Amino acid sequence: MPPPHPFLNIDAGELPDEPEELIALAHVVNVACGGHAGDRASMERTLALCKHHGGEAGAHPSFPDREGFGRRELAMAPQALLASVAEQCRALASVARALALPLPFVKPHGALYHAANRERALAEAVLWGAIDALGHDLTVLGPPTGMLRDLAAELGLGFAREGFADRALRSDGSLVPRGEPGAMLVDPWEAAAQARRLAPSVGTLCVHGDTPGALAIARAVRDALA
Repeated sequence: MPPPHPFLNIDAGELPDEPEELIALAHVVNVACGGHAGDRASMERTLALCKHHGGEAGAHPSFPDREGFGRRELAMAPQALLASVAEQCRALASVARALALPLPFVKPHGALYHAANRERALAEAVLWGAIDALGHDLTVLGPPTGMLRDLAAELGLGFAREGFADRALRSDGSLVPRGEPGAMLVDPWEAAAQARRLAPSVGTLCVHGDTPGALAIARAVRDALA
């Protein structure tokens, strides 16, 4: 059964103490697969919980940057990036196959999300790397406009326009950089209000699993979408 529109996606598999309810609230769980966070044990736990609670799952690859949690843009040749994304997605796919759980979604993480949306060569590396590991029946989660959306259309992939419930926005709709004060919305009421404002113009809304108070925020956003 496809997720509702708009659906709640949660970036997970990144922290050792993620509560089970966080996974249960997600319509789609983006699972860290080793680039910025995650290992086989965390992938097994997150995917098993996702299957148990009836959610859908996808790969959440990043620049190979565990030290910087994938939030630093690395200078990588597109072919090297493609190989890294494919390797990360294959690692997750191996676990998912053992659980008989499909992986119909892919969403790049952190700095890769923004870099790939800006540069075609990087977008090609991300999407072809994901296709190589997961197949062509994929929906990409990404910014409403930019290279990820355009290339997904060219390649015949699905695409979900993403908004962020737990990130502050500038007047032009861009994200306030994480290093600036107030970049994260940690009040559940504020996050829910933003979700309601964005819902008519996006296909999915994200809550980050590592945002302080993520569980309360996810509850409020899920209620707002309902």
